[in-house]
Amino acid sequence: MFNTVPAPGSTALHLVYEDQLESWLKAQPETARTWLQASGFKAEKNRIVPIPDAVGGIHAVACGAGKRQAGEALTLWHVAGIPERLAQGNYHLATALDANAAQQFALGWAYGQYRFERFKREGAAQPARSVRLMLPAGVDAAEIERLHAACTLARDLINTPASHLLPAELAAAATALAERHGAVVRRYTGDELLKGFPAVHAVGRASTAAPQLIEFHWGNPAHPLVALVGKGVCFDSGGLDLKPPASMLLMKKDMGGAACVLALAQLVMDAGLPVRLHVVIPAVENAVSGNAFRPGDVLATRKGLQVEVGNTDAEGRLVLADGLALADAGKPDLLIDLATLTGAARIALGPELPALFASDDGVAATLMRHGAAVADPLWQLPLWPGYDDELSSKIADLNNVSSSGFSGAIIGALFLKRFVAEARHWVHVDLYGWNSRDRPGRPVGAEAQGVRALYAYLKARYSP
Repeated sequence: MFNTVPAPGSTALHLVYEDQLESWLKAQPETARTWLQASGFKAEKNRIVPIPDAVGGIHAVACGAGKRQAGEALTLWHVAGIPERLAQGNYHLATALDANAAQQFALGWAYGQYRFERFKREGAAQPARSVRLMLPAGVDAAEIERLHAACTLARDLINTPASHLLPAELAAAATALAERHGAVVRRYTGDELLKGFPAVHAVGRASTAAPQLIEFHWGNPAHPLVALVGKGVCFDSGGLDLKPPASMLLMKKDMGGAACVLALAQLVMDAGLPVRLHVVIPAVENAVSGNAFRPGDVLATRKGLQVEVGNTDAEGRLVLADGLALADAGKPDLLIDLATLTGAARIALGPELPALFASDDGVAATLMRHGAAVADPLWQLPLWPGYDDELSSKIADLNNVSSSGFSGAIIGALFLKRFVAEARHWVHVDLYGWNSRDRPGRPVGAEAQGVRALYAYLKARYSP
């Protein structure tokens, strides 16, 4: 994927924005200029045109970066579609970039080469290609590898079907990650959950795959405590409030929050950030059987609150309730949960823009700024207190859904807020975790949303 020393016969890449095209062409040799004009090259994003040399080889490649808005910085998405369009070989960047842009260029180069072909028979998968880039000057190679590995972990987990990734397998992935970094792991399985995590048990008990809760601790006890909680619903049928078939097709990705939490934890541990990490993954399958939890049931939770079940398809907030209560009890400086929680967030913001909720508007604003800087956007929605009474129940402490069809993402966040009391700051990200359409460098399939934004924020908040 990368070369760290110049490779013989390396081909030059020229990255060109549309507004630079005219001046850039004037600086090229006449033969190259004529060739590019004849090819109709207009520097469109992800368009490439190989420039031949005098003997029929490739002298260089013009790579379009598209239109540039005023003040817009280069991001990985300007680059992610380029490698798959290039012939095999070694390349180097001939365009001068500042350190931040060079870092984004290298990350885009790596990110765009991702493929998930685990289940294709031998010979049916795309043949392995060697498209290698000489790392541009100023690039932190270790950081690029760290980001690429973490995002690949999240994408692989989300893309894996439930037939190969149920609670035990997700727990095994979390355990392997923790042990690789010397973290202390504890795992609760099946009826063990009844003693401290009754809501996780209730949601997961109908499946033949026993529910699990995995937690691990890492870091120096003298450092600030950061807690990460990820929704690990490995498949969501909707329970007795059964989803229609079309809505069930992508429910292997309902553990996307857990996948992204594990990716973020891997980044933190691999980088050695000066924090004390507490990771909590409640892992279940929301299935249907004779012992499935029912609409109208009242479920106990770790926090002691009794929850009336208004809808069994709002199960993610129930398992998160126990996970948040566990993480919150440690009084973390920062408590973050990630979850594919509501369809309402997708209706409001679409699949590419995760909804961000935070107990502190300043934290939210800073997080959004970091997300924008690394092209991993988040968008704040309010924890609107006027909707809090929508969660009221006549027979229990609260209901898991509102009786109205409005403001579903906010209602979900307000429910989770009931289980956070001790953390100094709390952040909830309602994400989609999926590319619903093919784009250069982003094939249909899993997306590691929020991971790079949160990592950038944690580095800025806690690094010296």
